[in-house]
Amino acid sequence: MKIIEKAVKKGQKALSEYESKKFLASYKIPTVKEGLATNKKEAVAIAKKIGFPVVLKGCAPEITHKTELNLVKLNISNEKELASAYKEIQGKADALDGVLVQKMVKAARELVIGLTRDPQFGPCVMFGLGGIMTEILKDVSFRVAPLELRDAREMVREIKAHKILDDFRGEGPVDLDILCNCLISVGKIGLDYEQVKEIDINPLLVAKGKPVAVDALVVLQ
Repeated sequence: MKIIEKAVKKGQKALSEYESKKFLASYKIPTVKEGLATNKKEAVAIAKKIGFPVVLKGCAPEITHKTELNLVKLNISNEKELASAYKEIQGKADALDGVLVQKMVKAARELVIGLTRDPQFGPCVMFGLGGIMTEILKDVSFRVAPLELRDAREMVREIKAHKILDDFRGEGPVDLDILCNCLISVGKIGLDYEQVKEIDINPLLVAKGKPVAVDALVVLQ
């Protein structure tokens, strides 16, 4: 994959969020509609194409904690708000690849999928509750790659809060075929690319039953 090769040659320690999601999408992991803008005019054009409301994020391989740096602006509903948010993000970071313009996804369920490399077992896939609940509850399950469909289905039912995958607050059940394919694909990436040290898809939101990655980080060896 050229994204990985280019990043390694440049000495990047991680892919940018935009690069991370492009890479994951190449493995058929569903990602949010978005585009990378290098100026305000481009940002407006992307927002019009994907439709308001949108999210703006400062984007660069070195930036892994955007929220703490105040580089994320949510629920932007028109061009005037976008222009203001774009200017503010540009003023807070010196070296940006650009500003990510992303469809605002509203969902009640947040999940997480990850990949780590164990010194003994190699690439291991993680699944659990996402968002701030990942660190607070640590409700997760693990499997060593490669994963079969059976492994993925067992994983998603092992977390304590697995009922969140069923009918929830008037929303239908999570599409388990898509979710399990995401887990299998993340394990495959770990086997295909030794250069990939970690993957963090958090949150993986569930919108109308369909999982979609709205934030992702790929860390390199």
